[in-house]
Amino acid sequence: MALNLRQRQTECIARMLNLNQPLNSSGMANEDVYKILIYDKFCQDILSPLIHVKDLRKHGVTLYFLIDKDRKPVHDVPAVYFVQSTQLNIQRIVADASRSLYDTFHLNFSSSIPRPLLEDLASGTLSSDSTQRISKVHDQYLEFVTLEDNLFSLAYKNCYVQLNDPSAGDREIEEIIEKIVSGLFCTLATLAVVPIIRCPRGGPAEMVASLLDQRLRDHLLAKNNLFTEGGNFSSSFQRPILCIFDRNFELSVAIQHDFRYRPLVHDVLGLKLNSLSVPGEKGGIKTYELDRSDPFWAANGSLEFPEVAVEIESQLNKYKKDVEDVNRRTGGNDGAEFDGTDLVGNTKHLMNAVNSLPELTERKQVIDKHTNIATALLGQIKDRSLDSYAKKENDMMIKGNIDKTELISVLKGKGTNVDKLRFAIMYLISSETIPQFEVESVETALRESEIDTSAFQYVKKMKSLNVSLASANSASRSNIVDWAEKLYGQSISAVTAGVKNLLSSDHQLALSRTVEALMEGKPNPEIDSYLVLDPRAPKSSGGSSGGHLKGPFKEGIVFMIGGGNYVEYGSLQELAQRQQQSVKHVIYGTTEMLTGAEFVEQLAVLGNKMGLGGGAGAGASSS
Repeated sequence: MALNLRQRQTECIARMLNLNQPLNSSGMANEDVYKILIYDKFCQDILSPLIHVKDLRKHGVTLYFLIDKDRKPVHDVPAVYFVQSTQLNIQRIVADASRSLYDTFHLNFSSSIPRPLLEDLASGTLSSDSTQRISKVHDQYLEFVTLEDNLFSLAYKNCYVQLNDPSAGDREIEEIIEKIVSGLFCTLATLAVVPIIRCPRGGPAEMVASLLDQRLRDHLLAKNNLFTEGGNFSSSFQRPILCIFDRNFELSVAIQHDFRYRPLVHDVLGLKLNSLSVPGEKGGIKTYELDRSDPFWAANGSLEFPEVAVEIESQLNKYKKDVEDVNRRTGGNDGAEFDGTDLVGNTKHLMNAVNSLPELTERKQVIDKHTNIATALLGQIKDRSLDSYAKKENDMMIKGNIDKTELISVLKGKGTNVDKLRFAIMYLISSETIPQFEVESVETALRESEIDTSAFQYVKKMKSLNVSLASANSASRSNIVDWAEKLYGQSISAVTAGVKNLLSSDHQLALSRTVEALMEGKPNPEIDSYLVLDPRAPKSSGGSSGGHLKGPFKEGIVFMIGGGNYVEYGSLQELAQRQQQSVKHVIYGTTEMLTGAEFVEQLAVLGNKMGLGGGAGAGASSS
């Protein structure tokens, strides 16, 4: 059975809401126990894409509150707490217990609670004589946000800045890596799989892979480990492969404009936790959920925007035809919208018409929703020439250059400051070599538009450093590497590493091509140097052994450190669907989902930290 992260995490949450008792075959509680749910902001974000208010009621949750809000006592009712294990949350729980806010406390921590905090909880409730109110304490290993069946995020903000900050010390880097590993461990524990781990050598990807391998090894030695149910059966059977990458592996994808529906909605309208707000047809603001319960979103998210507009039109016409058909069969007025008021005369079709009402109403709501979203997108596309940006950037990546006159005209034309800045950075990344006078003319054009060039300067500096690395002979190379790692934290890597791979005829992302090669598991010069770690195998010298690699893999988990996006997610889903021989399944995860503007903002922060800032009118303004 294919791995379904959303389903597994939803099941864990349902069990938690059922006071950690087993659920019945329909996934609901076996008896009605009314309860209160208390969560912190982070856990609210975990719940938000998975469980709606009506679902909470189904699980007996009558009231729900944020832990940091003032709350009144509710007697004779158990409280389910779902929070991160932090000092502040422990203090709040102890205060709630000492005030006897609820009858019993069922404490669920989003990952494992460290022993010192557990001791604080014990001593705090003991001193306030409220220990008896604490019913159970559970480690839930749910510290990640699942957005779609095959998409998750650790919701770990500004990770790219923190890992690449030249002033970051070893301890700070270790803490960040530790946090990422903890989130990945939670994901694997929820899926109940121990994967084979692959990653490029060096940088954050290797650090995360090595620490995760060690964490899994240590955990597998425990008697009651979280992977026992998948256990030895899955170790001899097909296991998934986990491919870990660092954002610098393919920087361009995080910056480029894309013209497909799902990436556009995220990048332009700011889709967050599967929710977005757009102006309504009759004024005001409409808020919409975009997830698997929306059939149009699921079916058309990967289409180019013009194709989506055609599909909306086609579904609207089909809806109108079906309404006319119902009206005609029930003696209604031809062409009038079916509202159920004129069902007279023809009782033969009455029941069919009544039964089709909910389905027709639902279809109309979905069509109206996507009409509004498409209208909002179209306004932005026209105002900012987003179609032109997407096409020109794609051409640049394929050709490796752009006519200078065309480049300057784009920088002086339509678009926000961030659109222009992203375009200028894409120009830097796509070109193998750029004459100095051309770079200066681009910088001048950016400054004339009062655009902060910090992000541009940062990428330029990284690029020149990579050229130095590539051209240096072996004797001086080690000195440059030492200096580079000091300057750029732990993640010095070729900004243009993915460009030559992008020149393939099918324009496939370097990430997708690499994942495809890793899942095939055959010798391949592009990936032969990648690290192989198998937490179930005896540790060999160097911590890896190619002998444990049993390909091809039917299931893969791809994790991007430093920020991911819907372009990569879409590309990996296409890869999974394109496989002819065996149906492959790919889950995509990242430290955080970022729009192009948000990622460029992080580049600008790094540019400023290195004293490379320049230009007025902060580049992070995305209006």
